[in-house]
Amino acid sequence: MRGQRQRLAIARALVKQASVYVFDDSFSALDFKTDAQLRAELRQDDQVQQAVVVIVAQRIATVADADLILVLDNGKLVGKGTHQELKANNEVYQEIMKSQLREEDQL
Repeated sequence: MRGQRQRLAIARALVKQASVYVFDDSFSALDFKTDAQLRAELRQDDQVQQAVVVIVAQRIATVADADLILVLDNGKLVGKGTHQELKANNEVYQEIMKSQLREEDQL
């Protein structure tokens, strides 16, 4: 049920053309496949391509393709870069990745 609400909220946000879209944990209730499909569609959408898109997320997979990722720890900025840069150089990001890989392995 929550996933349906998330999809409706995202659809409502995209109905109007905007210069900035903010998705504050909007993808969290979506399964991994739907999350990936939605992000792929957003990347191909002409309207969205002309806008700034901010995605607040806890799931690494949701932000891995972002141009810039900001890593927060207890409300403090502890990292900034691409997925590859953070994966190689940021301990907090690496810990988040490890914890999410363990969770996925257990499913």
